[in-house]
Order: sequence, then C-alpha cells, then structure tokens
Amino acid sequence: MATAEPRDIKEVVLDKEIKLEDLIAVARFGAKVSFSENYRERVNKCRALVDRFVREKRRMYGITTGLGENVKRAIPEESAIRYQKNTMLTHCTTVGEPMEEETVRAMLFMMLANVGSGVSGARFEALELIAELLNRGITPWVPLHGSVGYLDAEAHAALVLTGEGRAYYRGELLDGGEALRRAGIIPFTPSYKEGLCFVNGCTSITAMGAIAAYDARNLVASADVIASCTLEALSANLKAFDERVMAVKPHKEQAATAEHVRKILADSAFLKETGGKNLQDALSLRCVPQAHGAARKTVNDAVAAIETEMNSCDDNPIIHPSGEVLSACNSDSGFVGIESDSICIAMGYLAKISERRTDRMVNEHVSGLPPFLVANPGENSGYMIVQYSSAGLLGEIRLLSHPASVDSVPTCAFQEDYVSMGYNAAMKACKVVRLAEYVLGNELLTAVQAADLRAQKGLPLSEATAAVGAAVRERAPFMENDHYISPDMEWARELVHSGRIREMAEQRIGKMY
Repeated sequence: MATAEPRDIKEVVLDKEIKLEDLIAVARFGAKVSFSENYRERVNKCRALVDRFVREKRRMYGITTGLGENVKRAIPEESAIRYQKNTMLTHCTTVGEPMEEETVRAMLFMMLANVGSGVSGARFEALELIAELLNRGITPWVPLHGSVGYLDAEAHAALVLTGEGRAYYRGELLDGGEALRRAGIIPFTPSYKEGLCFVNGCTSITAMGAIAAYDARNLVASADVIASCTLEALSANLKAFDERVMAVKPHKEQAATAEHVRKILADSAFLKETGGKNLQDALSLRCVPQAHGAARKTVNDAVAAIETEMNSCDDNPIIHPSGEVLSACNSDSGFVGIESDSICIAMGYLAKISERRTDRMVNEHVSGLPPFLVANPGENSGYMIVQYSSAGLLGEIRLLSHPASVDSVPTCAFQEDYVSMGYNAAMKACKVVRLAEYVLGNELLTAVQAADLRAQKGLPLSEATAAVGAAVRERAPFMENDHYISPDMEWARELVHSGRIREMAEQRIGKMY
C-alpha cells in the first residue's frame, strides 16, 4: 500500500517504526503527536531502572559522573539534579541565524523517537512536554552554526522545556518561560539523566538529514517529469530510453527513470510526429536514465540509512533492560553524515545535467527555437539569464558538495579525539537540495516556454506534460516580451518543492518512488 503524503497525515502515533513521511507530517505540516501504550510502557520501565540504579549509587556516565573528560569526576548526590540543568545551559553554544521552524520541529520529533526508544532513561512526563510543544505550536529558537555532530543545537531546544531559552509562539519570539505560560504549559525540572538525554545524540543531524532526504527523493522523481517536458519540447529521440537498452545495464534505478519518461510521453502526439529526427541526441537528453538513475540510487540509499537512524537510540549511555548501563557511542552521526554528503553529490549530479538541458533550450544554435525563447530577441533577453541563474546555483552546489564527514577536530581534552562532523553534512544537504530545486525549477519554466512556442504546430503534448505546463502558467505567464521573471522562478521552484509536479505525473503513471 502506498504511503500517505505527509500533508494528508493529521496525527502521528509514536509506537515502533517511523518513516520520513511521519517526520515531515509533523515538522512541515503540523500533524499532532501522540503516544501508544507500548511507547509509554517502555519509557516507564527504563526510567524505573534509572531510579533504581541511582538508589544503588552506581557509577554511571553523565548521571553520577561528569561528561566528556569529566567522566573521571563524580557528581555529589546533592548536585546531581542541578547538574542536569547545568548540562543544558552550558551546551547552548550554537550561534548565528536561527534554524528554520520545520527543522526545529523535526528535531523535537526526533527527541521523542530517540529518547522514547526505551533505553534512554527520561521520564514519560518530560516526553509529554515535548509533544505539547509540537502540538501547541511552540518552536524553540535554535541558532544554526557551531556543532561538531551532537549536543549544542539540541541544548537550545531542551532549555525551553525548563522555562528558559527563547521560543516562537504564534509568530512572536519570546522568553521560553513566557512562551510556555501563554500556551498553558508548566515547565519541568530535569531529573537524573534528563539533561543528558535531551542534549545528547544526533537528533538535530537526523532531523536535517531526514528533511534533505525527503526533499531529494521528491526532486529526483520531479526531475524525471521535468526532463520529459524538455525532451518533448526538443523533439528528442526516445530510443535512448528503450527497455532493451536498459536491460543491458541493469541498474533498477536507471530502468525506473526510463520507464517514467516512456510512460509520461507515451501519449504525446507532438513527439510521435516530430521526435527522433536526430540519430543521436546530446548527452544531456539521451543520458537522462543513467544520470537520474545514479542520483536516484544514492538518494534511496540515504533514505534507507536515515530511516534506520530515525528508529534507533543514539543516546549514551544506554540503559539496557538487562540491568546494565552501557557507555558506548551510538551518538556518532556517521551514517547520516556520510549519506548527507552523498545527497549533496547526487543533487549536484542532477543539477548539472538539468542546467545543460536548460542551456539547450535557450540556445538557438541547437534548439531549433527562437533565440532565448522569445520572439524579439534583440530587444528582449527572454530566458537568457535564467540559464545564468542555473549556472550560478550549480557553482554554489559544487562548493557545498565537498564532504564534511571526512573532517575531524578533537574536542574535550582528547576524550573526544574524533568527531563525526555529521551536523555540517546534514546542514549543507538541506541547502543543496533547495538550490537544486531552483535549478530544476528553471528547467521547468524554460521547458514550458519552449513547449508553448512549439504549440503552433497544432499537435497535442502528452497529458502529463500539458498538465504540468498549465500549473506553471497559473502564475508564470507566457513571455511575449521581457517581464519581471523572478516571481516566475520562485513559483516554478515551489511547484517542484511541494511535490505537485511529481504528483501530477503520478496521477497518470503511478507512484514514482
């Protein structure tokens, strides 16, 4: 059964497995969060172990000892609870502009998944409070920059639970305590392990990685639709998409791309009449299955790894049901970090072939269309500078595609002598996906203009590409003469980002991932 679109999910019940769509439903579309009885039971059982171990005066990292290099220093019993609050205060060290609201909401959702796994140790009422922040629209103010892979962004969010820090409520930035008061929420005082529970792990990295992966998966599917619009407008030769070609290089993602294009263009009377005049098209046209397929595989791999991380406990130490407290490093963000770097590369690969297709449409020497897709090219620049935009965006994507996960700077007096840098990887993955959406949006805008110029032949386009063109024309008018084009570009990107381009094709050919 197909997974529901996130905007159609109204409530996410935390129980066992969660998917990208659940996170996006809560973070982006405001779905409510609730808990199953299984969730409540495993949290309470784990908390009972923490309370027992404290009574037994066990030596436990971050509970009865300090953190990092301070692991060798005991925390006096009378200071243990205050220490948890101090952990939140001193870890609030990210700086600069704030995270976007959906990113912070995704991080809170990941705190519920991570700490609610049943081996972390927080009280259930603390998790209920996080759910209340999500359900009542309180979004902590969290600066974006300065994390090596865990701890810092999370602390800013967790501090609001205690009535400190800052948070947005109904569009206003308030002191954390005032935001809670206006929403009718009573702050809590962190108990044993809870300060550590909520600042530790890779909840911010997984949140950003999940958003990037969701949007990247949508973009790969949307790219198949947009490329189909371009192939049609340029009267391409679809033999390059033949099943027999795909069979002798049997990457399933390549075959899926070719199948999408074949299905989208199957009913194009225009292409049946005008297509295939070139024995062999340029690479940016005939290599769509191979290029998009490679990006698709990379993104699918990232989705699988990130969803595994979403369903993990990345706290330290682990309060295991066997009765042991296990210090380890599930808080490492290597899986999400490496996959986030891979998403950047995949998006760069997708964007570079898209930019070349855009250039082919505006270039009269290869397109067979009016120069820069406008009737009076001397007086009008038409879509000339749209291609410039794609070139500039592609340059920025290339800069951001250098992997962050290969970096490491020792911290904490050599106790943490290796760090993942997964945070930087996930942060830039979100940015790269957005930039790539603009590149594909530029191609979409250009392809629709090119198709409209071809319309004089009187042959209908495919049903899918015609629907896509109509959507673009809702806010981006046909360019007869130069006009203010920036809003057109923003609209094209929004059509891509929202999933609408993909969904219009899926209504006709079925699910595209």
